[in-house]
Amino acid sequence: MSSRLPGFHAMPIRERLRAIARLCGLAPEETRILESGDGLSLDQVDTMIENALGILPLPMGVATNFQINHHDYLVPMSIEEPSVIASASNAAKIVRRAGGFRADASKRRMVGQIQVVNCPDFVESRERVINQADELLNLANQSQPNMKARGGGALEIEARLLNHDVGDGTREMLIVQVIIDTQDAMGANVIDTMMEVIAPVVEQITEGTVYLRILSNYADRSVAYAQCAIPPQLLETARFSGEEVRDRIVTAYAFAEADVYRAVTHNKGIMNGIDAVAVSTGNDWRAIEAAAHAYATRSGRYRPMSRWLVGADGELVGSLELPMSVGIIGGAIGSNPAVGVALKILQVTKATELAQIMVAVGLAQNLAALRALVTEGIQKGHMALHNRAYRDLPMEAGHQHRDHTESK
Repeated sequence: MSSRLPGFHAMPIRERLRAIARLCGLAPEETRILESGDGLSLDQVDTMIENALGILPLPMGVATNFQINHHDYLVPMSIEEPSVIASASNAAKIVRRAGGFRADASKRRMVGQIQVVNCPDFVESRERVINQADELLNLANQSQPNMKARGGGALEIEARLLNHDVGDGTREMLIVQVIIDTQDAMGANVIDTMMEVIAPVVEQITEGTVYLRILSNYADRSVAYAQCAIPPQLLETARFSGEEVRDRIVTAYAFAEADVYRAVTHNKGIMNGIDAVAVSTGNDWRAIEAAAHAYATRSGRYRPMSRWLVGADGELVGSLELPMSVGIIGGAIGSNPAVGVALKILQVTKATELAQIMVAVGLAQNLAALRALVTEGIQKGHMALHNRAYRDLPMEAGHQHRDHTESK
């Protein structure tokens, strides 16, 4: 299957849907889910959330042209904002001509945490936890035998001491961390269950009191990486040479590197792409956002998530590395039929593969934004699509415009 679909954007919407159905082997009932938008029933949503009232539809599109590690992908993206999917597709087309994206992902390693207070001797309690790590790991894995049988499960115990002054005195605490391979699941429920199971034993070992026992969404041990290298001639526009566009993009990146006001908007554009894929695939976009922004501060200050530099041969080199705690099974993934259709279009077989795709989409979105901003400006492309999207709506709906500081 090729993700290069010339003229796809110009097709009528139903013809587009039929084309994707043929390419991806969608069954008639799967096509109907996308066409009607009724993948969820009221009875289903009533079991998914509290105080359910109804269903809020969200447009789903597909980004074309993506080639990652020499493999083509059609990427489902769910978002209400015009120009995002067009921008990602256009940037992917440029990168495709340069050989495509290169991507990689670390092994799946998530963190569960147990907070212990009131230990009679915190240093000694920490040592006892480390000495009895095997017992805690075995107990955690007994609670999730299927995950252990698939090669995942609890792998390692860490323990560290924290002291924090909250204003009325110092709070001393011991944090027990469990490193867990959640395989192809997002793993939140698995991790929380493991922490609940071992918490009473941790209390016995430490002679303290357990307060919090929960996963951490800071997935800095489940990192995905994407890179592209673009010869300058592929960047040229009617007004600017490729070298000028390249240098302008690098200077725009330098602005974000030096200024937090710009860095936040720079990063918001990256997350436009990543979040849209996360929503389509039933992943927790809020957890992904939180981890990504925390990762952007790992040097001690908030910085742009991506990097853009001039390579040794004059090419524009872009890279993006982010925590990517994503899954392809479990949770909302299994409860929403439209998510199953999106995953079938994407044709991924591992969570790490999905993580690589999402980071590549974020990098493409960033490239599109920076190229537009340093050449034609934001108004010409994005606002033209925005106005087209809302021109046929009633006045009260179509003119409640948001502040679109960056869309691509």
